[in-house]
Amino acid sequence: MQLLNTLYVTTPESYLRLDNDTLRVQVDDETRLRVPLHHLQAVVCFGRIGLSVPLMHRLADEAITLVLLEDSGRFKARLEGRVSGNVLLRRAQHARSMASDFSLAFARACVAGKVKNARQVLLRGAREAKTDDDVAGLTRGALDLAATLRALPGAADLDALRGLEGEAARQYFARLPLLVRTELRGDFSMDGRTRRPPRDRFNALLSFLYSMWMNDCRSALEAAGLDPQVGFLHVLRPGRAALALDLMEEFRPFADRLALTLVNRGQIDAGGFDLREGGGVSLRAEARKAVVVAFQERKQEAIQHPLLAQAVPLGLVPLVQARLMARGIRGERDAAGQEAGYVPFIVR
Repeated sequence: MQLLNTLYVTTPESYLRLDNDTLRVQVDDETRLRVPLHHLQAVVCFGRIGLSVPLMHRLADEAITLVLLEDSGRFKARLEGRVSGNVLLRRAQHARSMASDFSLAFARACVAGKVKNARQVLLRGAREAKTDDDVAGLTRGALDLAATLRALPGAADLDALRGLEGEAARQYFARLPLLVRTELRGDFSMDGRTRRPPRDRFNALLSFLYSMWMNDCRSALEAAGLDPQVGFLHVLRPGRAALALDLMEEFRPFADRLALTLVNRGQIDAGGFDLREGGGVSLRAEARKAVVVAFQERKQEAIQHPLLAQAVPLGLVPLVQARLMARGIRGERDAAGQEAGYVPFIVR
């Protein structure tokens, strides 16, 4: 596997054009960056970014995805070339989505991956906490998530499973602020998860990171030949990439940990946000750049994959997991002759 680059363009009024086999980024008619097209997997543009039509055609020809997002990271549009996914795999995926037993088992695995990884975030925080109150709160949260994991096998249908996932998320986000350094909690307070729009700085940071993980998960599914729209845990709706949301669940705690690192190390401070009329909060341009750089650096870090029994860059893990999803959907069997099912990526 090769970890190709995603180019994130965050500078307002940038203009992207084709220059032979190179993508050129201009700001006020000044060239700021040149990137050979063969180095790119995707181009993601935040806010008011211009593009030439020849570049758009070339990106489609080279199977380089173009994604347009709002300044906040909310999805707007996506340009892709021809879909080269395996039609037989996609047909199997569509059939599996109609089978209640398979959908429940698949969705249960996605929730288990998310909750286990979230629990590790709280346990790690409890080990590093500076006060007894923080240790107690984080430990209590980890115990609540452990209770959710024990309850998952008893979920009789998708609605019950989604209820367990929602309660686990509520418990987790209630404790997440305890991982912010004490002196920074005033600026980065958080009253649960809010979005569309985020109502505080920390939620704005999480939403931005989630949007980048979402793009990577969707691209990984397409590379594996799967249909990102047809999922199992998330309800199917027009325009919703349900399977990408399913895959993204186990990666949300990675975004949370990076957000905490950026805040606690002072790489992002309170001045990096705009507080909008009506209560919405968004990242400013310079803060977005800092987050993108940290995200790209994090994706290069090697992490041990338990099933592969080897270290791989974090940025490749969504592709590995997408292929494991395809394996489960095809009904491939393990050494014991049982259907392999889906095994989420769990942090050890």
